[in-house]
Amino acid sequence: MPKKAPVTGRTAARVWLPPGKNCGLCGENSCRNFLRAVYATARVYADCPYYDDRELKAGPGEVTEAVYSGRDVLGHAYDFVLGPLPGEVSARKIVLPFRADLVEKLGIKEGDYVLGRPMGAGCPVPHVLQVIKAEPVTGLLYTWVVGPQFAREQAVKDVVAYHMIGFEGIAHQVSREPVFGCRVTFLPGFCMMALNHTGFVNLVLAKSCGIQVRLEDIRILAGPDQDV
Repeated sequence: MPKKAPVTGRTAARVWLPPGKNCGLCGENSCRNFLRAVYATARVYADCPYYDDRELKAGPGEVTEAVYSGRDVLGHAYDFVLGPLPGEVSARKIVLPFRADLVEKLGIKEGDYVLGRPMGAGCPVPHVLQVIKAEPVTGLLYTWVVGPQFAREQAVKDVVAYHMIGFEGIAHQVSREPVFGCRVTFLPGFCMMALNHTGFVNLVLAKSCGIQVRLEDIRILAGPDQDV
């Protein structure tokens, strides 16, 4: 039987937004589908492993996002959290397979799902990516991170390992605004490890939805010295 709605009465109009990791641990293949299931009373917020009922503190009709403390899992501060562009499932991720010819060899195209690990950055977590655009000449893939559940439900093309070339999205939870031509520390909203990344800012646009930023030369900051 479907589960009952998670809240009632005055709190029924309150909305909580999951962190966009698309991890699949709730049983849905994306945070967006999880929210649809909550609204249909098939899921409750507590089905999300990142939910804390203390976060649902907004008044009726208000939206409460997943809480970000301002520090990553190692306790290091970041300049902002990188979230998706409006209407998208995650921040855009630009990757280059270790063998660029695989894009042409495997026939990777828009809409495909690709599996691989950002080995050049030392990340131990394989990512499932949905392709927005594939360039057969350079091998660059413009993607969204959609979460491991897709690897269980969809056909994926395994490139094994790739370089993280860049990210593009909206800066949230900003403690220091990104500046063109400068290196910044940021936390990708979908990062399963919740570890800081650093990147070089080569695009900054002030929009009604927030600050759109593109970052390249991506590195994961896992050591004690995080000065950039």
